[in-house]
Amino acid sequence: MWARCVCSTGTVSLKTSFLLFVLMFRQILTQSHARVRGLLQSSGGLAARYQSTFKQGAVRHTRRQFSSAGPNEAAGGGAKKSWWVSAEFWGAAGAAAGWGMTGAAIWDASMAGPEIISMNMTSVMLVYSSLFARWAWVVQPRNIALCACHVSNVVAQANQMRRAIEHKLKNGEEDQVKEIGVKAAAFAVTVGGLVVAGPTMQTAVVGANLGPVSAAAGAAAGPFTVHFWAPMSKWLISGASFLDLDRPTEKVSLPQYTALTLTGFFFSRYAMLVTPVNYLLCSVNIALFGSSAWHLGRKINADYIDTKKDAVTGPL
Repeated sequence: MWARCVCSTGTVSLKTSFLLFVLMFRQILTQSHARVRGLLQSSGGLAARYQSTFKQGAVRHTRRQFSSAGPNEAAGGGAKKSWWVSAEFWGAAGAAAGWGMTGAAIWDASMAGPEIISMNMTSVMLVYSSLFARWAWVVQPRNIALCACHVSNVVAQANQMRRAIEHKLKNGEEDQVKEIGVKAAAFAVTVGGLVVAGPTMQTAVVGANLGPVSAAAGAAAGPFTVHFWAPMSKWLISGASFLDLDRPTEKVSLPQYTALTLTGFFFSRYAMLVTPVNYLLCSVNIALFGSSAWHLGRKINADYIDTKKDAVTGPL
């Protein structure tokens, strides 16, 4: 009808066209509303029955939630979960501590001399962060933030290694530098050979039908994958800390061992809150926390507690 009216009147103004469009849209809405109302009436109260069923289901769901909630949640109307039992909180804290290891290396490079650098710990850090950077890149979904954290740590630790080598060469310790270079080359060749031969070795072990051994070798996170070696490499950090237990306190990095101690503490708690509970991750981080806290305590005692005691007592 409106189309015929427009055609018969020829050219109309913009205001008239807009008014006609509004009237047409209103008529369409009116007709659609009438059709929907007719369908609902002819359905024999189907909408009413649906609403009643939906309400009853919602009530049952609410009762189940209320009955399964703890006493504190039931009394408080769904109170928020405590930070102590929140895996999200401890996981985020552990990630922040991971960035702390990078920050500690950058801080030491800017503010401390190369004599405090531990060759054992720096070497282990390079291996550890290289593996975790690779793991974070291949895991699904890809963890870009974690990968960036460990790539940054590789760069920072490589700079620390450079400073330590230059310091030793200036102090006439060429033999020690050569020894470190030979060990690093042997390690690189061994790892490279295992990486190249890995697929062949895995196929042979899986095909040998050795029961659990073959099953473990063929697992998606088995010993022939980075998913296995990335977490296991954290034992190397604990081992490096234990090797340096008697390191002089003036050569202990306060920022580095603060970051390592916090990392061990946060992730040991986080491992007990994830599903399933990861006892392996918990154990390695307990070891990391204990060994790093030992160094941290010695450093704080030497630099802040004993120094104050000497200042108070004075020379005898």
